Amino acid sequence: MRYEFLIETYRTEIEKVLSVWAMFDDEDLRKRPHPADPRGRSFLEHMVHQSMSENLWFSTMLGISVTDAPLPAQETRLAFMAFYAENAGKRLAALEEKDESWWEETVNFFDVKRSRTWIMTRRLAHTAHHRGQQTALLRMLRHDLHSTYGPTADTGGLLQNQAPTIYAYQDTGTLLKEESGGRNKSPLPGPGEKPATERP
Repeated sequence: MRYEFLIETYRTEIEKVLSVWAMFDDEDLRKRPHPADPRGRSFLEHMVHQSMSENLWFSTMLGISVTDAPLPAQETRLAFMAFYAENAGKRLAALEEKDESWWEETVNFFDVKRSRTWIMTRRLAHTAHHRGQQTALLRMLRHDLHSTYGPTADTGGLLQNQAPTIYAYQDTGTLLKEESGGRNKSPLPGPGEKPATERP
């Protein structure tokens, strides 16, 4: 199917969302980029936004509704992770059943018309944008970062310096199990000897 790459990208985006949430600690829920500035979302507000926004886009623009209540009954980090994984998994399964004509159909995107392929691409970019904000918040909170795309300063530095990609967990099932238990993530080697900059 021509648009299989969008389905596969969404599958990996689910993993990336959960991977970033797994880098936070429970005590980080209400922390903001600056504690006195309410404009920057707290980690809890980021999880709320991801859950509500993704549910809204899928149900109203893509016509895929999997829940009437996108937020967990208890707003804990683990509850958000489990609930998001469940609902996103249902959305993924629904996407896998759609044919090319469904993807190419023009539907409402807020106050304009766009194809579902366009909307899905914009949804993926929207999620990545907020994930970037969350990784910046993790740095502000002085957390180490495992990979979400490639190497980080904590997995050895830059790719051109042969730094490896190191995910915290091998798959989503392991992530959910470990995050509710010992949180035994893959060990990180640290930044290495070379500075994490592309400048010579």
